[in-house]
Amino acid sequence: MNTIIEKTNAPTENINKHNVHSVEEIQIPVPWGNISGKWWGPIDRQPLVALHGWQDNAGTFDRLIPLLPPDLAILAIDLPGHGLSSHLSTGQFYYVFWDGLIILRRIAKYYKWNKVRLLGHSLGGAISFLYAASYPDEVEFMISLDIASPSVKDITKTPLIIGDSIDKFLKYELLQSDGIPSYSYDEVLTIVEDAYKGSITKEGAMILMKRGLRPASEPERYYFSRDPRLKVSVLGMISLDLVLAYAARIKCAYLNIRAVPGMKFDHPEYYEKILDQIKLGAKKFEYHKVEGTHHVHLNNPERIAPIINNFIRT
Repeated sequence: MNTIIEKTNAPTENINKHNVHSVEEIQIPVPWGNISGKWWGPIDRQPLVALHGWQDNAGTFDRLIPLLPPDLAILAIDLPGHGLSSHLSTGQFYYVFWDGLIILRRIAKYYKWNKVRLLGHSLGGAISFLYAASYPDEVEFMISLDIASPSVKDITKTPLIIGDSIDKFLKYELLQSDGIPSYSYDEVLTIVEDAYKGSITKEGAMILMKRGLRPASEPERYYFSRDPRLKVSVLGMISLDLVLAYAARIKCAYLNIRAVPGMKFDHPEYYEKILDQIKLGAKKFEYHKVEGTHHVHLNNPERIAPIINNFIRT
């Protein structure tokens, strides 16, 4: 293996005043570049793999991980096009659920892991769901934060929106060479807070932007590091019957934490219907609701850390 590891000499105390394990930056080679990530804790132990949400990055877990056991190794990655990871090649569309499934499989093969443990928020939880269903004997447990599965859509509406989505993709693709707008740091925080519609705090935006920005040529100006093509991801959505077929294949221990009010879904009634299907086959099943926004793990990690710790211990 040729994993690039860079010691960051991270402090042993985080903003929550908890002693934590060390953090190291890593890069995993892939055919189009690198997958970047943060390896928390012992480097000689197989880590729990943590997957962030759509247009977020590995920093989304920066406040949660210090509240988990310090001897627990955790690899939080930036998905392709997010954070510090390489963007997909020019001309390539992002099928975010399926891209994530393949990336997760690449990582498992790269490290030669026979079984994995997964923690996913939003898109990351959907990817974990697909992986646990696609490789049911190769997942020890999975923890899903404020999502039950990939977004369930009415596929009969796809023909109405597909043309516009393709045109938007081609527009964003031109930004790769036409020049991406830059912003001051304060402008960045305002844009991010507005885009998340109250789901994250200003402090949360600052944490995400540690990996979410790159400097522009002008002093004190910044670009978003994420690939603008990620804004268009309607292709590859799946229907309820297919989601339930995947859910029926999950066998591992399973924990779902739903934020209230959390994320708004097109069909909120499907959330627990999918969980009911998972419950039938899961080795162990837990479902908890906590007060908070979709990013409760970033804003109020103390609300979910005890649930996760108890699940891992038992």
